[in-house]
Amino acid sequence: MSDDVAGVPVGEPDAFTYNGGRVDPGESVNIRYGISETYLGDPVRIPVTVINGERPGPTMFLSAAAHGDELNGIEVVREVAHDWDHSALRGTLVCLPVMNVPGFLAQERYLPIYDRDLNRSFPGREGSTSARRMAHRIYTNFVEPCDLGIDFHTSTRGRTNTLHVRADMDDEGAARLARAFSSNVIIDGEGPSGTLRREATDDGIPTITVEMGEAHRFQRRLIDRALTGVASAFAEFGLHRGSAVHWPGWRTVIEDSDEKTWLRADAGGIVDVKVESGALVREGEVICAITNPFKEEDDIVTVEAPFTGLILGILENPVVYPGNPLCHLVELSEDTLLALERELAEDDRMSGTVDR
Repeated sequence: MSDDVAGVPVGEPDAFTYNGGRVDPGESVNIRYGISETYLGDPVRIPVTVINGERPGPTMFLSAAAHGDELNGIEVVREVAHDWDHSALRGTLVCLPVMNVPGFLAQERYLPIYDRDLNRSFPGREGSTSARRMAHRIYTNFVEPCDLGIDFHTSTRGRTNTLHVRADMDDEGAARLARAFSSNVIIDGEGPSGTLRREATDDGIPTITVEMGEAHRFQRRLIDRALTGVASAFAEFGLHRGSAVHWPGWRTVIEDSDEKTWLRADAGGIVDVKVESGALVREGEVICAITNPFKEEDDIVTVEAPFTGLILGILENPVVYPGNPLCHLVELSEDTLLALERELAEDDRMSGTVDR
């Protein structure tokens, strides 16, 4: 990078280089980059778009589909790369819409090769497992040259998440990026070893994870909200001058280690969910009921909210074993709760106006 991401760009813009090529200032290229081979010896190639601005600035990567069935982020990265006007871009964008190509082709979360998790394999290593070799080639060529990054995910199959950010808020750069993305909820934690955001942040490349929606689908409302977050981050770090950082209206930061936020089933059965992801629930409100196939009243197990909070994620697949997660409930401060209530009241008022 030619300057501090917090300051005004100085000097000349740099070429973006990777093993096998370079992208000069003012150029934009689409690459199919080989990271492995199939059983038949054919190349496994990931799509990469590099857009190098004519003016100096930070280099940011946008990545998605480290888990092959998590699709919402793919559309976010594609639209930023190919639908946005980057003629005045300051810096460089590295867009990786599908990192786990084998998983994407099979529509599976993990690499079909020995069921490996690509997002537990970074920064990777040559001469190691297939997953770590792939991770190494992605990381060294397209992540290491960057100054910051945003990695998009969804919930796993059978659950859904409202849009939120995960970041190590003890890292100054990651905290700044997390706040700039303009989500209402930030989960604070460094993340598991081997995840892209943890390894990149530890390497001095502040990176956040954006969780949004569910697997196996495009959800337009969430995609549009994520695009707003990307535009806000671009404004904060100076990639797009003239645009403004977006303030979400209210925000809460939750410690990732707070186990009480996950509510789990104490009985097996069929789940009747009473609330939606993103809903505000009051202490004592019924979140779901677990029943047997006969719906016998004596065997119904109701799950109530232990405190007033926001449903951050919830079960979509309506069957559970004891111990399975039911929902992710985050507690809100009094000020945050009041701000959220005002926002919900305004939404209700506007909906009423439209209905009339």
